[in-house]
Amino acid sequence: MPETAEPGVAAAARVYDYLLGGTHNYVVDREVAAQMLRAFPMAAVGARYNRELLRRMVQYLIGAGVRQFLDLGSGIPTVGNVHQIAQAEVPAARVVYVDYDAEAVELGRELLAGNEFATALRADLRDPDSVLRAPEVRELLDFSQPVAVLMISVLHFVPDDAEAVRVVRRYLEPLAPGSYLALSHLAPAEGRTGALQQETRRVYNETVAEKLAIRDRAQIGEFFAGLELIEPGLVPLPDWRPEDPDYVPDEEDAPRQVGLCAVGRLPG
Repeated sequence: MPETAEPGVAAAARVYDYLLGGTHNYVVDREVAAQMLRAFPMAAVGARYNRELLRRMVQYLIGAGVRQFLDLGSGIPTVGNVHQIAQAEVPAARVVYVDYDAEAVELGRELLAGNEFATALRADLRDPDSVLRAPEVRELLDFSQPVAVLMISVLHFVPDDAEAVRVVRRYLEPLAPGSYLALSHLAPAEGRTGALQQETRRVYNETVAEKLAIRDRAQIGEFFAGLELIEPGLVPLPDWRPEDPDYVPDEEDAPRQVGLCAVGRLPG
């Protein structure tokens, strides 16, 4: 990134980009990431778990017949974006990326140039009405047909519990039966990992514009009220439909302990 445009505050999208090995970040973002890694050395593994989960979930949804995706808080484009995964199987699969980070959206639009079935929208996911009414969304997505709403590693940036539930409910309101919600979220760990997690959260909240919330299983499960949970339900990220048939959950794996995820289907 050009150092002449160096911002004064780190941004979630750029810190995440750095943890994934990306190059669209600044010194301030790398400094925050370094502090996070000192507090929780496996933070980069946790970021990778989310990216791998995204791939598995999109592949599942394509297999389930979904052809439309609304990716909320999509962040800076990196390897394995939703449209690349979905359109590799169904070239006409439609994807709308939503983020309020201007650089993330600009880079997304550059990546999507010439792709008639995907676009990037700059908007705040906490304002569902502005997202759902945006021309980019209305023109590309047909809400009379199933849509998958993706909220991967993003809802913990809505720290108010009631607002987080309201936001999810509003995105689900216009969806047709057979639509899906796919979500991952920070969850509290126990013991030493829990202490490291809390220290990482403190560092993050003191240095990044967006603030983190950690929610327990019951709170995360509330986002799926009224939906049919797809097997294996609400589980740690690596446990959700692993690709390795011999996969065995590692109870000592610290990054596995700090998040939960699920896919829910709108009945009908």
